[in-house]
Order: sequence, then C-alpha cells, then structure tokens
Amino acid sequence: MSVGIVGGGVIGLACAWELLRRGERVTVHDPDPGRSAGLVAAGMLAPTAEANYGEEALQALMLESMRRWPAFAAELEAASGMRIGYRTEGSLLVALTDDDHAEVLRLVDYYRRAGTPIEPLTGRQLRELEPMLSPRVRGGAFAPGDHQVDPRLVLRALRSLPIRFESTSIDDLSAVRDDVIIVANGVGAARLTGLPVRPVKGQLLRLRGAESLVRHVIRGVALGRHVYLVPRADGELVVGATEEERGADTTVTAGGVLDLLRPAADLLPGVVELALAETLAGLRPGTPDNAPVLGPLPLPSGVDHAVVVPGKPGHSGSVVAPQLHDQRGERGRRVLVATGHYRNGVLLAPVTAQVIADLATTGATNVDVEAFATARFT
Repeated sequence: MSVGIVGGGVIGLACAWELLRRGERVTVHDPDPGRSAGLVAAGMLAPTAEANYGEEALQALMLESMRRWPAFAAELEAASGMRIGYRTEGSLLVALTDDDHAEVLRLVDYYRRAGTPIEPLTGRQLRELEPMLSPRVRGGAFAPGDHQVDPRLVLRALRSLPIRFESTSIDDLSAVRDDVIIVANGVGAARLTGLPVRPVKGQLLRLRGAESLVRHVIRGVALGRHVYLVPRADGELVVGATEEERGADTTVTAGGVLDLLRPAADLLPGVVELALAETLAGLRPGTPDNAPVLGPLPLPSGVDHAVVVPGKPGHSGSVVAPQLHDQRGERGRRVLVATGHYRNGVLLAPVTAQVIADLATTGATNVDVEAFATARFT
C-alpha cells in the first residue's frame, strides 16, 4: 500500500513517521515541508489548562495523547538523534486580581471534576515557585500534568527522518496517485475537502535573555486578559497568543504585540528587560466546535467520483466525493482527514498519528474518535 500525505506540518509528519514505522510506503506532498503553523506554536502539552467547559470528549483525547508523549518524545529523539525540548515541570495558572482569581478558581473546580490533577496555590506559594512573579499576583494553581516541547525542534527532527517528500502544491486530490490519501494540511483542508475548517490568526512573541527569569510555563490572567509564557532551556521566552478571526491575514500588528506584552509584564515584570527577538503570526485550523476532524471522508449517496465545488472567497467549498477514481476508472483509493486541531496540534500529534495509521492500514482503531468524525459536518 502506498500512502500520500498532503501537508508537511507536525500532524502530517507525525502520521508519516507512524506509517513509516509500520512498513508502509509514504510520500509527503508539501511545497515547503516543516514550514507550518507549528513554527508559530508555543508547544504546551496542556491537557489540563487547555480544556474548556463542554469539551469533555476533546479533553479525553488530549489526555490520551498526553499519555503517549513521553514515549513519542524519546523515540523521536532516538530516531533523529536530535533533542526536541521535552520538559515536565508543569504549568502555573496565575491570576493578578480578585476577579482574575475567581476565574481561575472556577477553572480549577472544573479540572477537579474532570479528574485532572490541579493544586490551588496562594500568591505567596506561587512566588515561592517563581520568585520573579509580580507581588500583586493574587493566587492561582499548579497543573503538574502539563508539559511542554519545542515545536520547531519537533519539526526539525521529523523532517530529518527517511520520509519521501515531493515539493508539490496539491490543488485537487485526484493529483495524488497513492492508494490512501491523508489530508493533513491544516487550514488548506477546507479547499480540498469542503469541511468547515477556518483560519484563526494567532500572534506570538519570542523574547531572549530569560535564563533566570522563569522556570515553569505560566498561563496567566491579568485584568481579564489571557496570556501564556513558555520558557525554553536556551533562554528564549515565548509569549502568546492572540486569537483573531481575520481570515488568512498573518500581519503582525502593534495592537497584537501590546495585547501580549501588557498582561505578560503585569504578571512577570522582568519581561520588559528582555530582548524582543521575533514577532510572528500563524493560522490555526479551527472548526465550528473547536475539535479536530479525524477519519474517513464519507462518500455521499449516489456519488462515485471526486469533485470539490469552490466556495465564496474566505469560505470553504463543498465536497461531493472523497473516494477517487484514477484515470482508468479504478476504485479503491481512500481519503482520510486529520485537521482542525486548533490550539492543540502539537499535543494531539501522537494520538492523531496512531488513529490515522490504524485507519489507513486496518480500517479501524481502538481509540474512541467518534466525536471527531467527518460525518458531523458532511
């Protein structure tokens, strides 16, 4: 069996590596593999702090993927001979004011009821863990199960593996001649499949010189503004990220930078002394329910060939066939979709790779992904 993967980001490359390990012939189609939304991601592996009300199925999938991350990280480092910045210190939820603290405590109650480990902390206890936090910090919590990784190093490691690449831009799935096609190109999946995957802009900052400033990932709320700060071993501090419905715009704006630096400085005043090394913006693949789309693209009744009808500018087209014919009219090629991971593409990479590889090779998986099926939209 040959497998063609459209998209060379974290999800596409993780699927390619898993299929390669199962002995399949894999080709990744991407004009610039490794240049994806993962380059803008902070790399928080946060099944606790990333969960929101009403997302129980998504949190279960995140926890399932988190359980795979230690082995995934060790095996990727061994296979590539490269470090990927995997760290396990946990995350601190930090609130500046009484109102911010009330919001954090509501989240803590939700996390506890969901069965995830979380420990409320006073402002003093937070500063014992991170002395450079502002003395104005009211309180927060410690999430020991949240880890982090450097997505840029993950992409570099995956890109170094013996995966076959074709630097082609796929505009029509019929151009992919493999037995199984996996659509994993983020926001580009809307054009190829008609699924309601939209771009959500995120601006992010990279600061330098934070070696002694902070050790834990900080997820903070300051005067109602949310921010996260992710320290790297090399002294980099990632500050993110905005969430903006701006279509395909990736302009870094002064307002976006201000919206990140202001709450960051309120919580960790030392950030104003750091060098501003990089400002950037990327596009997360979002869906109407903020959950990924995983699985086969179903063939509508009475349709036996692949056609994508273009939509209006800024909107996806509508799909009318996932199962393709080749030029001789032979059937059998299948289309699987792995996109819509929104804020959690890095975290969900290991479980997504297993699910898609299972479906590609056997047609079934033991991971419960019913809530993420393509049929909920098609």
